Amino acid sequence: MAVELRKITRETVRAICDPKVADEQRGFVAPNALSIAEAHFVPTHWMRAIYADEEPAGFILTHEDPAEETYYLWRFMVDERYQRRGVGRRAMELLLERWRARGAAAATLSVIPTNPGAITFYESLGFRLAGEEHRGELVMRLEFEPLGS
Repeated sequence: MAVELRKITRETVRAICDPKVADEQRGFVAPNALSIAEAHFVPTHWMRAIYADEEPAGFILTHEDPAEETYYLWRFMVDERYQRRGVGRRAMELLLERWRARGAAAATLSVIPTNPGAITFYESLGFRLAGEEHRGELVMRLEFEPLGS
């Protein structure tokens, strides 16, 4: 399955607001429409739609501030129809490749403590619990190897 991160446009925004997570995940993920709206008030945001085989399959929103060496996954969702099919993993790999290319030393995110599935997923990508909390969520960090090593 081909997975891409695409810019959200005026023509695609409604389709990106449609994907939904499974019922049991609804308390863990903000609606895409809310995330898109909030992002417009944060100048360091970067957001993309996740497409799988040309169909909207999810959403990524980050906070990227190279001057502060901050690369933070703010929101991440994959439509329930595309979960457990490698779409989320590939989307995260594309994001991490982006950050490595930008010279990031580390990637950071946070998860709700009662969401063990998310913790396991991010650990499988190399993230580790950092022993910190941010707004009641557990902070996870992935340290990148320096380029060329």
